[in-house]
Amino acid sequence: MKKLLVIGASVLQLPAIKRAKEMGYYVGVIDFNPNAVGVSYADVFFNVSTIDIEGVTETAKQFQPDGIVTLATDMPMRAIASATKALGLPGISMETAIRATDKGEMIKAFAAHSVPSPWYFIVENEEKLASIQKKITYPCIMKPLDNSGSRGVMLIERAEKLAESFAYSVAQSRGAGVIVEEYMQGSEVSVEIMVIGGESHILTITDKLTTGAPHFVEMGHSQPSRFDEKTKEAICEVARGAVKAIGLENGPAHAEIMVTKEGPKMVEIGARMGGDCITTHLVPLSTGIDMIGATILLACGKVPDVAPKTAKGAAIRYFTTDSGVLESISGAEAAAAIPGVQEITFVKEPGEAVGDIGSSTDRVGFVIAQGETAEEAIGICEKAIDMVTITIK
Repeated sequence: MKKLLVIGASVLQLPAIKRAKEMGYYVGVIDFNPNAVGVSYADVFFNVSTIDIEGVTETAKQFQPDGIVTLATDMPMRAIASATKALGLPGISMETAIRATDKGEMIKAFAAHSVPSPWYFIVENEEKLASIQKKITYPCIMKPLDNSGSRGVMLIERAEKLAESFAYSVAQSRGAGVIVEEYMQGSEVSVEIMVIGGESHILTITDKLTTGAPHFVEMGHSQPSRFDEKTKEAICEVARGAVKAIGLENGPAHAEIMVTKEGPKMVEIGARMGGDCITTHLVPLSTGIDMIGATILLACGKVPDVAPKTAKGAAIRYFTTDSGVLESISGAEAAAAIPGVQEITFVKEPGEAVGDIGSSTDRVGFVIAQGETAEEAIGICEKAIDMVTITIK
């Protein structure tokens, strides 16, 4: 029996674990949390941190998988690069893993390959911040070099807020520091990509809805993009350039792009499938492409079929709430019965505190829907959300 090692066993990796089992793989999972939701779905569990490069590599040598994958999370990519190299398995290089997880190295690669991207300064400490503060133009964005999920992201509108924002962002860094960059205004999209033998296969473009300033947390996604064909081709060109800039030859990619008045510009790129149910749910619903299955096959040295099978609309929308303690949720069952609703999920339970949305972990839950068009899918999501009552005390 073929074996697959999944790095991570949280709810983010659960779809990959389930899909691998459906495909007939013997599945091992690695996670620091023995109570992670995906552990019970796997055949074997290894209690190792997903970012412990040496630990993951040694575990992979012990398990001897045919392929190694993760889903929707950046930091395990370095451990995967190390493990796949040690075992001679398909995977990304350590250089690519670093460019895909260190925002400083990433944006340097964009600049070196003439990929449209914002101006930037890399700031490791307060001394460096003081040395570049007169060069900064406002408004600007500050974010940790080595985190994700909108953690530590700040919009800075004037110089007086620079030090305060640095303290906030650097607290969310794992030690690398922060990046200060141009505040790009426009509409944000992501591009879902499978790279096979150095060729970028664009599966779809995803339109995004965020909270806006100051943290820009994503509150919704929809496919296909509603931009015109000329703009979509420009978006795809920038995404392909970003893939080449970081050196990705095989595997999934999730490119985030801002469509500005000057044209599309890169925000960042991950050498993995996108989170927020984009690649696990929306891509199959809108295109018919099994992106998880394709990623598993590619990780095991096989060439997957990534041709679209259908052309539908798909969307996800997140619930918004007041701050306080979650008391109760009602109406979800009726909302789930609306034609087109595919899933309603809550990640907070009664008794838990809920507050302002500063990162993706602060969201209460979501609705996923399919329609004939993106607009129809969004409308179904909104109808379902309106039927659900979330009581906060």
